[in-house]
Amino acid sequence: MSRTETQPAARKPRPRLRMIVMLILVAMIFGGVFLAKALMGKGMNDFFDNMPQPPVAITTFDAAQQSWSTPLEAVGTLVAVNGTDVTTEAGGVVRKLSFEPGQPVKAGTVLVELNTDNELAVLRSSEAAAKLAVVQRDRWRELGETQLVSKAEVEERATQAATSIAQVEAQRALIAQKTIRAPFDGVLGIRKVNLGQFVSPGTPIVSLQQLDPIFLDFTLPEQQLPLINTGATLQAVVDSLPGEQFEGTITAIEPSVDAGTRNFMVQATLSNADGKLRPGAFARVGLAVGGEQDVVVIPQTAVTFNPYGNAVYVVSEQPVDPEAPRAEGEDAQQGPTLIVRQRFIKTGATRGDLIAVTEGLKPGERVATSGLLKLRNDAVVTINNRVQPSADAAPTPENR
Repeated sequence: MSRTETQPAARKPRPRLRMIVMLILVAMIFGGVFLAKALMGKGMNDFFDNMPQPPVAITTFDAAQQSWSTPLEAVGTLVAVNGTDVTTEAGGVVRKLSFEPGQPVKAGTVLVELNTDNELAVLRSSEAAAKLAVVQRDRWRELGETQLVSKAEVEERATQAATSIAQVEAQRALIAQKTIRAPFDGVLGIRKVNLGQFVSPGTPIVSLQQLDPIFLDFTLPEQQLPLINTGATLQAVVDSLPGEQFEGTITAIEPSVDAGTRNFMVQATLSNADGKLRPGAFARVGLAVGGEQDVVVIPQTAVTFNPYGNAVYVVSEQPVDPEAPRAEGEDAQQGPTLIVRQRFIKTGATRGDLIAVTEGLKPGERVATSGLLKLRNDAVVTINNRVQPSADAAPTPENR
């Protein structure tokens, strides 16, 4: 045996095998974590999905059948029968103000007088020239009759006299224009000029509005054109006079339909002897057309309004399954369970807190009117009607 003992051969490192083993171990660890998390999430979802929900307390309303006339509703604007900003045709300096802002006036009442000193001087000169022209015209006519002057000279003098008289009339008209009068009966607004101010032609001086009667202009869709006739009665309310209703008569219907909006204009006339209605005010119009119709009505609080359709929750009874397991001590003679199911409906006109249902609901069916956000299909509910939402056809809420 040699002095040098034989040594075992050293293993070669295998980094690729180590990497593969490490990746497998990491994948097993993370896979186990994700699998455990998925199982826990599924278990929680199943628990909450199958967890019994406590009954939801709601209020209900039994759909009722009522007779409603077919209403047309619109918004309009009050317009004065006659309304304008009083102005002047001739410029000048304000010499006298003969009115008080806000006062009623009659047609022809003097409102403002402008300075006319220069015009009066010109008028006196024109009158003197016209007087001389008339005298010369008469003299030349006498001479023409004796043929001492030609007929052409007589006609020339007559033309000069007529021209002078016309100039006098024109000057008088100019002076009259500088006395501004009310063009119609009405109520004056706020004064817009001051004493001594120079006003140009067309400058507004004061607003004048005729308030009795007063027009109400509003628009309706072209589909309603066959339902509207002149002479029909309507009701109008304005926000500035809560609780008051004004009655008017349709007096004019625009013969054409606006091509941009597909609406047509309607004008009604309202009596306004006390002057409560003012031009420019916003008004809501109600017009009943056709006869009475039977409709199914429910409170508006029962309807869930959605872009894809309106819906209500209908309450129904679900009999107890006799074979269903019961908790120990539970009464076997328990009554039927109340559940709700969502149902899509078509709605029509509204009247106060009520809304008409044209399709999807029958008279006598019970609908939920509160607690809608907590409801879902087949949810168990309990009814507590001690506090009911308002369901009046003509509600009158009080200010607080």
